[in-house]
Amino acid sequence: MTTDFDHAADIVRRFDKDRYLSALLAPEAHRSGLMALYAFSAEIARIRELVSEPLPGEMRLQWWRDLLEGTEHGAAASNPVANALLQTIERYKLPKKGLVAMTEARVFDLYNDQMPSLNDLEGYAGETVSGMIQLACFVLNGGKDPETATAAGHAGVAYALTGLMRALPWHASRRQMYLPKDVCERHNLDVETVFRGETTPELGAVLSELRGHVRHHLSRVQQAAGSVPPECDNAFLPLVLVEPFLKKLEAPQHDPLKQVVELSQLRRQWLLWRASGRALSRI
Repeated sequence: MTTDFDHAADIVRRFDKDRYLSALLAPEAHRSGLMALYAFSAEIARIRELVSEPLPGEMRLQWWRDLLEGTEHGAAASNPVANALLQTIERYKLPKKGLVAMTEARVFDLYNDQMPSLNDLEGYAGETVSGMIQLACFVLNGGKDPETATAAGHAGVAYALTGLMRALPWHASRRQMYLPKDVCERHNLDVETVFRGETTPELGAVLSELRGHVRHHLSRVQQAAGSVPPECDNAFLPLVLVEPFLKKLEAPQHDPLKQVVELSQLRRQWLLWRASGRALSRI
């Protein structure tokens, strides 16, 4: 019989392949908890694709907030991801504040406002990705505080910014702008050229600065690696894909508005498998 956790794992497999593959390499005892967390993340991340305008999206995010804050939901019993998440929260005594913050940050995805600043972008990455890495560390550490907030914070920013640069063609096609306004202004980038699909030297300069920012955060993860319990290594495993993605993003022949950078499935699996159990030394 298919369980709520099986359904959660299937969501992760379909919509977040890197986390799915990393969770398969985690200790079996904690694998289902990771899948529940990652399925929740995938569900709220793809809400914009499921709605035609922002208001229904905000209502879906509010549903998750109400669930996490204890408001009764008649439909909760029929939502396998919600059930798996609630069971995981109870089993590991997870702090709900971070999960609520993720739903609040995802409101930005529903609109076409430009990200105001690099500081705001880091905050968004921290709420949506760093928070998930920190909660995964709680799970892998058996529900005890892993004291990994610093490493998780930098890791989430590096991973999120890389993902947003990879998704630039997709976001630009629907006039979403995650490139921070202050960085764009510093390099005289007219965002309308991005929406028109025009790859300019100004865009190249913006992306180069962001790649440098990613590498800065990777170095900070390495500096904090000594404070991360070995049991939590798997939470950082997807980070080993960041540098290979960055190298593809900065290749001379790459067009950042027409090509979504990918790694072959075989190479992803090999990189993750090779780094399993020692991800922080492979970043």
